[in-house]
Amino acid sequence: MVRRIVAVIAAVTLTLGLSAAPARAASPVETQFAWLIDASARLPVPAGELAEHVDQVLLTAAGGADGFNNAVRPFSPFTPAAVISSSPTQLRQLVSSPAGTLLADVTVNPSGLIAGLRFTPYLPAPATWPAVDSTLRTLAPQVSFAAMRISPAGCRLVHGRNPDTVRPLGSAFKLYVLGALAEAVRSGRLSWDTEVPLNPAWKSLPSGVMQDQPDGTVHTLAEYANHMIAISDNTATDHLIHTVGREAVQRQFTRFGNTAPNAPVLTTREFFTLKGWRYPAAASSYAALSPALRKRMLPLLDRVPLNSITAWQQPRMINKVEWFGSPVDMCQAYAGLWRQHEPSVHAALTLNDGGIALPAAEFRTVWFKGGSEPGVLTLSYFARAADGDLVTASLMLSDPARPLDEAAVAPQAVALLRGAIELSAAA
Repeated sequence: MVRRIVAVIAAVTLTLGLSAAPARAASPVETQFAWLIDASARLPVPAGELAEHVDQVLLTAAGGADGFNNAVRPFSPFTPAAVISSSPTQLRQLVSSPAGTLLADVTVNPSGLIAGLRFTPYLPAPATWPAVDSTLRTLAPQVSFAAMRISPAGCRLVHGRNPDTVRPLGSAFKLYVLGALAEAVRSGRLSWDTEVPLNPAWKSLPSGVMQDQPDGTVHTLAEYANHMIAISDNTATDHLIHTVGREAVQRQFTRFGNTAPNAPVLTTREFFTLKGWRYPAAASSYAALSPALRKRMLPLLDRVPLNSITAWQQPRMINKVEWFGSPVDMCQAYAGLWRQHEPSVHAALTLNDGGIALPAAEFRTVWFKGGSEPGVLTLSYFARAADGDLVTASLMLSDPARPLDEAAVAPQAVALLRGAIELSAAA
């Protein structure tokens, strides 16, 4: 929660960076961001003043006025820097603070109050391929990376390290679920407006929020897709797999050119069961089976209650029980999704840019999907440059022996991929 509030404050810095065009009236989000910058220099902000600028839901989640002020104090005051993107309701800008440079993201509700606040560490991107290579050597014991350009002929490698080497994908496999859903819609078998109630047998564990909603709550397939991609909602993912069909998702791996051993495609609930229930017995037995026998074991896994599954902190069979692909596979998946020309696919993939913060004026479209578990971190981006060029950058890090320090590694990885996208677009 502290990080969420800090992000809010960082986002406020955006407004002060918008100094040009004096004739233009400030947007609601710019106005609130300017207030936040000012407020960060005169803490504590009184409760009455906070109520005039911050949505009550967000303020309550922060722990009221005291919680808000306490969360902001270690990072204040903020100084605005470069604007990444802006709209009347959302502003993303770099800010400097005692904690370093942050990417601030602030949104306002229809009443003009701050309803969303987030900040993330922002590191400078490497400006040359040797600098990219230097960073790659420091991130993890096992690394696969590819920066690629997409053309009608397919994906062309611009720069890489083990670009064809298969690694665990984590939640990045959800790109194939999205592609399979789009194919089902294209064929007329399903519609983005098809309504599916929450089935308790299909509920999974976080990440996500849908697992906490009442059984029978109805969502459209488009809503499930948005949750699956934007916040990596596992319950949404499993509802889509069951609705589209496991075999259809399996075919989508092949259709997008991924030939890694992904049969049968696990639901997230089955994945959690294998690694969090009677480990390592169940997982070892499953890994030793042929694909056909694995499929016969899945109904047994589906009957394990969610409250019997426990979390794990150390890597567990990450090279045997997972979803798999390479950075080249990620480029091909993005190329396939782009070729589908589905507005709902585009809408889902643009909800969260994974913190890469590419300048909106230079990159008109940014898609992101990542994934992680102990010992695994995968980050994959797709971008359309202002001149229409399509580029991707994917990084897959893994360590079968110990968990990755994501707090330290993730900001470096995002900065590396930002640099890779910019270098590829200029190639």
